[in-house]
Amino acid sequence: MAETIENKIEAMRRQREVTQEALATAVGVTRQTIIALEKGNYVPSVLLALKIARFFDEPLEKLFKIKL
Repeated sequence: MAETIENKIEAMRRQREVTQEALATAVGVTRQTIIALEKGNYVPSVLLALKIARFFDEPLEKLFKIKL
């Protein structure tokens, strides 16, 4: 069975009232990348995942987890 990555980016972003565009700009990607991440259609690089976690000031494990 294939492993996938689940994330809580959309929930965290909405909770903090951050737009997709603002998050994208802050971490150096396009809004389309944030949309793909939130839909689960894109697995971020380690660097991007770390940037997102730092943006929200949360541990990486709170935003991303492996789904078996």
